[in-house]
Amino acid sequence: MAEIRPFAGVRYRVPDPDLARVLAPPYDVIPPAYQDALYARDPRNVVRVVLNRSPGEAAYQEAGETYRRWHAEGVLAPDPEPSLYLLEQSFTVEGRPLARVGLLARFRAEDPGTGRILPHEHTRKGPREDRWRVLLATRANFSPIFLMFPDAGGRFASLAAAAMVSPPESTYTDDGGGAHRLWRIVDSVAVAAFAHALAAPKAYIADGHHRYATALRYRDEHGPEGAWTLGYFTPLDAPGLVVLPYHRILEQGPSLAEARRALEGRFRLTGVTGAREAARQAARSTLPYAFGLAEPGAGGLVAEALPEGEKLLAAGDPPSLRALDTYFLHQAVLPKLGVDDSAVRYVHSLAEAEEAVAARQCRLAVLMRATPPRQIVAVAEAGESMPAKSTFFHPKLPSGLVIHPLVI
Repeated sequence: MAEIRPFAGVRYRVPDPDLARVLAPPYDVIPPAYQDALYARDPRNVVRVVLNRSPGEAAYQEAGETYRRWHAEGVLAPDPEPSLYLLEQSFTVEGRPLARVGLLARFRAEDPGTGRILPHEHTRKGPREDRWRVLLATRANFSPIFLMFPDAGGRFASLAAAAMVSPPESTYTDDGGGAHRLWRIVDSVAVAAFAHALAAPKAYIADGHHRYATALRYRDEHGPEGAWTLGYFTPLDAPGLVVLPYHRILEQGPSLAEARRALEGRFRLTGVTGAREAARQAARSTLPYAFGLAEPGAGGLVAEALPEGEKLLAAGDPPSLRALDTYFLHQAVLPKLGVDDSAVRYVHSLAEAEEAVAARQCRLAVLMRATPPRQIVAVAEAGESMPAKSTFFHPKLPSGLVIHPLVI
């Protein structure tokens, strides 16, 4: 994997109870209403830098000026020595308590062709350009690129457990109830051990593809030293690595009864009471493809593909993509239902899907299963790209917890 290094992270110099006031999620999961709430919460909230709401060019100018002013005022300051940062996030999913541990470190962005850092999705021009403008305005990374790696023998897990015996550097709880604990690793022996544990495996980008593309662009314009960026590395097989599904909301399309008729003969179809039950039963299916449907006022349906249904995909499709529920849905099911991708919007929580159904704000909700990490790895290894909104890694990493100043 690419080389990692410690760095003197820039951090908020506020009491732990104030961290929830000044930190924010990644820019791409902040809807306008939440952006306004973060603005109102505290004049030091990092949203003013990562997702400034001023119009046009003024947004980037204000982001840079704000970041520099916070430095001058002492709101932000670098740590006294280069460090690695260990982050534990404790959370619950469907009532199950879980924890995910990862390492924040400086690392070199590399082209996928090297085979060491592999993406799994395409990036879009608009977000790439937006992140590029923020980067130039601030010369810093506020949100890490989220990478997964195989922790053969549990070496990383053992090092993390040893480091977490000491009291954390800081703690806070986010808006979703997730508890965060941060340790700073400064001992040279411990730093070397973590670097060694991450030296051999490949790393797979889980989240932050647009930020990674921006890092590569910065490297191309500034030379090899410009390749250093901020990463978060977590073991691929850890129980706390949670991927949630992105559900689909169809603005146009068939009724539930019409969908049933279109799918009969190729799918095992089971009527259910609504969106939540459709999602629950689809998630429990062991067949290659399964999803739920829910219509306002008409209940729900679980569809599990029979062998006849699997034949809806073209035989020459890449195996890594053929394995995905999202690929099957967009390539085989939605065309059969007469639904174009332009009629699809995406929500990452079941509550949002239920709300759309309850408020009669959709024709149908499509309830998806989560994409397993092993399928993400298979797509990355094959050099393919997943359909849009195939994964939602949970919980998100906070922006501004540890800020990485660019090397040049």
